[in-house]
Amino acid sequence: MKTWIAALGVIGLIACNPPSETTKPMNEQAEQAKPVIEDTAETTDSRIWMEEVEGEEALNWVRAENERTLSLLQADPRFAELQAEALAVVNATDKITYGRHRGGFVYNFWQDENSVRGLWRRATLGDYVLGQPKWDVLIDFDELSKAEGENWVYKGVSCLEPAYEKCIISLSRGGKDASVRREFDVSSKSFVNDGFEIPESKGGIAWIDEDTLLVATDWGGDTMTSSGYPFVVKQWQRGTPLSEATTVLTGDKSDVGVFPFRAELDGRGVMFASEADTFYDTTWWYLPEDANPVQLPVPSKSSFREVFAGQVILSLEEDWQHDGLVWPKGALVSFDLPAFMQSGIIGKVTQVVMPDARSSIDSISATRSSLIIAMLENVTSKVFSYTFDGESWSAKQLDLPENGNIGISSANAQSDVIFANMESFLRPDSLMMVDVTKNSSTVIQSLPTRFDSSNLVVEQLEAISKDGTKVPYFVVRGKDTEMNGTTPTILYGYGGFQVSLQPAYSGTLGKLWLENGGAYVLANIRGGGEFGPNWHQAGLKTKRQVIYDDFIAVAESLISNKLTSARHLGIRGGSNGGLLMGVMYIQRPDLWNAVLSQVPLLDMMRFHKLLAGASWMGEYGNPDDPDEGAFLRSISPYHNVDQATSYPTMFLMTSTKDDRVHPGHARKMGKLLQDLDKPFLYYENIDGGHSAAANLKETARREALSYTFMMQQLMD
Repeated sequence: MKTWIAALGVIGLIACNPPSETTKPMNEQAEQAKPVIEDTAETTDSRIWMEEVEGEEALNWVRAENERTLSLLQADPRFAELQAEALAVVNATDKITYGRHRGGFVYNFWQDENSVRGLWRRATLGDYVLGQPKWDVLIDFDELSKAEGENWVYKGVSCLEPAYEKCIISLSRGGKDASVRREFDVSSKSFVNDGFEIPESKGGIAWIDEDTLLVATDWGGDTMTSSGYPFVVKQWQRGTPLSEATTVLTGDKSDVGVFPFRAELDGRGVMFASEADTFYDTTWWYLPEDANPVQLPVPSKSSFREVFAGQVILSLEEDWQHDGLVWPKGALVSFDLPAFMQSGIIGKVTQVVMPDARSSIDSISATRSSLIIAMLENVTSKVFSYTFDGESWSAKQLDLPENGNIGISSANAQSDVIFANMESFLRPDSLMMVDVTKNSSTVIQSLPTRFDSSNLVVEQLEAISKDGTKVPYFVVRGKDTEMNGTTPTILYGYGGFQVSLQPAYSGTLGKLWLENGGAYVLANIRGGGEFGPNWHQAGLKTKRQVIYDDFIAVAESLISNKLTSARHLGIRGGSNGGLLMGVMYIQRPDLWNAVLSQVPLLDMMRFHKLLAGASWMGEYGNPDDPDEGAFLRSISPYHNVDQATSYPTMFLMTSTKDDRVHPGHARKMGKLLQDLDKPFLYYENIDGGHSAAANLKETARREALSYTFMMQQLMD
């Protein structure tokens, strides 16, 4: 993913744990549909009033539907037990204390039933590794919220390397993406009086030095893009008003946004900015100290990943012709940064790694002596340590467990110690300390089992999509499952933004669903990043139907294998996955008996006019373009509900405070289904942002509501 994604926020991979008995071909189903909504330039959406986020009429409808849905689900005798079990999982005090290793300390953000909004704290690396951390609480967000009369949600921290004593804390009201940014001094455990403070806005910062920041924020006037992100970056000197910050780089109103960032080179910071022209096209800028910005002459579809051994590490999402050679899409390459800084020219380009057709690069991080690259090979993790001798790159595989999902949770350029997390569907997380130079690893923390997995099995299977593409998927089920089509099954998918779905251990999924006899399926459909940029780009814009065909193929495979049937099959997804659920609802209502769509996009003719929606036209297309708009109209869930068709029950979940995917999508879809007398449930959390849950108690309730719904639809 691009370096600016952290500031921008991917459309939203929600980490959800995640009809009749006959099926029809999709095309036949589509031909029979008679859409109710006929939006053209001459007509007005009669439900557009639902887009007024804090509008009284809209909120009155939300409250009424919340009450109806909660009364139906919370009255189920299973709900109370499911909620208690979910609370026990999310509030457990024996969770792994994941942390960032920085400057001899490990920094950790912690939430439990006593610290609802959470604690930001640190312990020494030595105590942490020995399992005896003496936590020094830096910020208690519950106390801070009480003292300031705010519903603060911690949104992250940016500290100045290498001391990590001066930090900018991001604080969100209720979980929104827009944040207030305030300077914090770690040594005194206090916010800095008259320090750096940036009013609430989407955007980002980067430290130049202890007295200077690069800031991208809402500067007032016309300084925000149509996607709602800043396109002006300024340099702000300590002791001066923010209004006197000097402009360093100005993008365009049509950009997604412009974001500054810092790279480390030989113990000093080098400043850059990414101008996101679209979600996938970026102009990369080097920002010299005393000169004008210099554009990096690299492909627009490329990602600046790291700086290591003086080399810029660049991943390619399109072919790059440079110096008589063609570097193919999917390759990871490098070039000399000091030479570029001096001349403005990229000289020799060197290949780091070239994944094959069934592998991809999952993550990249730098340590003092190695570049750490986590790879996915047929959706299974392997981690490699790369070194550069000035001419070429060499690799060795790190000695880590196989057949699981390995994520690098912490690495930094001042140390050769990294932390890696290992998990799978049935294997609880283990946090390992890895010494890169010795190629040795030690498990320092393990998550206790949250559910009984002794009678469960995991399979990786393949479905054949409509165009013949092999689509992998994982099935978690009981060992003694009878293949007679009666197993209650939840199928989860996402299919967008080059996001890879991997096996993960979920206590709530296991305790609330698998222990109760359900099966769970994770679909690695196109649009994701499991097999690199080609897998993602196969479903961009007007080619998007292949993503939906893949998901349908997985469902049909589950049914043909007699794991389940349409009567017992439910589907779940969030954000872009919520759109996937909506499309499946309209295209193949005969394949499922429950559809759970969370913080979804559903009105694909207006998504680009709502909040951050314009930034996603690189993924979906432009509704105002004749060809792209016609395709989007054909797959838009809100525009293709057929009054004469029988549909499964849809459960719509969203959040009032979601300032990324507008709650109007779910609201308007719910009101449409209400008007057409179609079965649906609706729940809108008042806080929570794009994750739809601002605290663990609300997370537990959301999960209990979700699984109660699935049980009612698939088990009863």
